[in-house]
Amino acid sequence: MQKNLRKRDLYLNRIIAFQDTEMVKVMTGIRRCGKSSLMKLMAEHLRDTGVTDEQIIEMNFESMSIPDMDARGFYEYVKARICPGKRTYLFFDEVQKVHGWENAVNSFRVDFDCDIYITGSNAYLLSSELSTYLSGRYVEIKVLPLSFQEFLEFHGYTLTERKSPAGGIRKKIADAEGETYDVRELFDAYARFGGMPMLADIGLEIDRVTAALDGVYSAAVINDILEREKRKGQRNITDPVLLRKIILFLADNIGNNTSATSIGNTLVNEGLLENGTRKTKPAVQTIQAYIEALVEAYIFYEIKRFDVKGKEYLRTLGKYYIVDIGLRNYLLGYRDGDSGHILENIIYFELLRRGYDVAIGKIDNQEVDFIATRAEEKKYIQVTESMNAPETRERELAPLRKIRDSYEKIVIALECDFTQTQDGIKMIRALDFLLG
Repeated sequence: MQKNLRKRDLYLNRIIAFQDTEMVKVMTGIRRCGKSSLMKLMAEHLRDTGVTDEQIIEMNFESMSIPDMDARGFYEYVKARICPGKRTYLFFDEVQKVHGWENAVNSFRVDFDCDIYITGSNAYLLSSELSTYLSGRYVEIKVLPLSFQEFLEFHGYTLTERKSPAGGIRKKIADAEGETYDVRELFDAYARFGGMPMLADIGLEIDRVTAALDGVYSAAVINDILEREKRKGQRNITDPVLLRKIILFLADNIGNNTSATSIGNTLVNEGLLENGTRKTKPAVQTIQAYIEALVEAYIFYEIKRFDVKGKEYLRTLGKYYIVDIGLRNYLLGYRDGDSGHILENIIYFELLRRGYDVAIGKIDNQEVDFIATRAEEKKYIQVTESMNAPETRERELAPLRKIRDSYEKIVIALECDFTQTQDGIKMIRALDFLLG
């Protein structure tokens, strides 16, 4: 029985924009972030607009209802079900499980009047032969866990706004029973439990959340890293203990400058490898290979440094952010503190959702948290927990003042008693930004 699907219009509209084009629509993202539901929403959209069931073929390769098959079997299975005389819509979930699937997908595109949608939980899907076969003929829709706004909708909260007698806008949130909540209270729940969509079905009770996130972690690490590496047969991620230590290190250091060398040194200096089988410090290339596997599985995202004056990307010291802050808390324990980096992590993914390319800015010996670019638009963004103390204000504004171009400069703060513009730099409350 299919449960009611919750709408995710941001992504659905991106997919609909490419409907009935020759582009293969490829939805990528970490396990359980909602890719399969999006495929179902798209199929539902087609049925609502007059496409018949005979014109839709849906195959989820994680389901035992789909027989094991190679590329030839896959091709013949679909060919036998193509709707004669009408366009057929093909939906393939976790298609990378079929060896040689790229050949079959390319053949469908060439041989039939069809519109193709596929999902995958590993970037290897795109770096593999798919790019060769479909060069310029696929579009990637990058799916992320829920934004704060989606989190509220999925968990049954309604946001209302009203004008305050003192001026400005007041936001109120109510649940289905009409009980009202402070926006900050619900943001704290989001920053604690994260935005994995299935949490809306089980509720925000810590034991249930932990069990659900354990499932996400296991699926992403075991299926999409350890198992895939065996299938790929190139570099092998052979040490699950080292892999977990690197995951814990990166999760603990979101928003910090990080390199493979610094990870290796920390693991050795803090004795973090002593309870594993490895007795020597892992090679930098080994650590780099493990990090790349984590990035390919969409667990961590790397952000590069950009020299604002030199106008070039730097090769040194990028940063990593974790795809879901609930996953970080599951890994490290639900502890207090580090809220500045957690906020930074949340803002980084919000910028990605909104279609920005994001880099870290370097200006002289100072840093701008994010340079966000989209088409002709550019924003320089600082993120901080509070802008209320004069010394914090000065620290956050200083790098932005040094930038001489006319693009927008913003400070996003969780706590900000005044939101006027200073030296041409806007100050925005984080909750207003996330719900804007």
